Amino acid sequence: MAGFEAPPAGAHAAPLWAVGELLAALAQALQAQFNPVRVKGEVSGFVRAASGHSYFTLKDERGQLRCALFRRAAAAAALDWRDGVQVELQGRIDIYGARGELQLIVEAARMAGQGDLFEQFMRLKAQLQGEGWFDPARKRPLPAWPTRIGVVTSLDAAALRDVSTTLSRRVPHLPVRLYPARVQGEGAPQALCQALQAAAAQFHAGAGCEVLLLVRGGGSLEDLWAFNDPALVRQIAQMPMPLICGVGHETDFTLADFAADLRAPTPTAAAELCAPERDAQLSRLERCAQRLQQGAARHLVQQRTQLQRWQQDWSAAAVRELERRQLRLDHQAARLQALDPHSVLLRGYALLSDANGQPVLRCHGVAPGQALRARLADGHLDLTVTAKGN
Repeated sequence: MAGFEAPPAGAHAAPLWAVGELLAALAQALQAQFNPVRVKGEVSGFVRAASGHSYFTLKDERGQLRCALFRRAAAAAALDWRDGVQVELQGRIDIYGARGELQLIVEAARMAGQGDLFEQFMRLKAQLQGEGWFDPARKRPLPAWPTRIGVVTSLDAAALRDVSTTLSRRVPHLPVRLYPARVQGEGAPQALCQALQAAAAQFHAGAGCEVLLLVRGGGSLEDLWAFNDPALVRQIAQMPMPLICGVGHETDFTLADFAADLRAPTPTAAAELCAPERDAQLSRLERCAQRLQQGAARHLVQQRTQLQRWQQDWSAAAVRELERRQLRLDHQAARLQALDPHSVLLRGYALLSDANGQPVLRCHGVAPGQALRARLADGHLDLTVTAKGN
């Protein structure tokens, strides 16, 4: 191996660095020269650790830079971090000594080319939230069984086809009313407000829909900007019927989402949320009918058993009552039998009567020679009084 060459006469020898010292010195030089630094590029290899910190590579066609996004900075940025998005970052250039890698410690971030719009979005959100339009207490539940559904969107929007297909499959029996409006570009917020006002007027007239869908497909922040209009947001919050907002894709958010009664990730999902699938509901009704029939059958069996018990109880009570009354009748018959004059005659007594058939009870009033009749148990005897005595 060749040895170190001696420095030229009069020149100082290069200092000998320890690795850690060299990296620390480079980091200080970078900090002094560049920090704070702003850089833009495409996110790649985004990973969020269990700690809440995130790590990714920022790249363009000429190079790449490792980036560290700590939890607090990520919460403050509130971006949709995913591979492929273009971002503008502000932070500190540093060298990660453990691996000797150049990295950017991210302190602030925004979508590239949308920074001004995003800042305006956040200002409008804070303003409208302060006015109370996003208050959860304003949210209303969706009707479980809507009979009429309304849709606000563009006639040319792909979202209309998605919603129409979904509603035709799930609730083909329900009428759907379309309120067409522009959903992008100049005049779109005013057109959307007019469509919502038309839906509200029909509702107040008694012929409106019971739930309203506000939908359009995905796009950039500029494409969806009409749904951040303050007048539209206020109109949404004041609608007389529940409103579902299905604007953009799952990662897209607009201020209309916060004012709506329910946010759907896509137009198709919005249609599914308001329309219970007919086949599933028919199956559910069939199960309910079966349970009702089974319950009615069990109830009838219980009632029949109860009636049989009552019948047995009543029959036993009736028998006991008849027996009691029969005993009473027998007792009364015995008493009557004892008082029957014929029974007295059977004991050897006779019933005397005069010629007029009047009973003779005393000797007084009876004269010798008077004709009397004596009734005995088996007939009568005609008598003549020959004498009387005490």
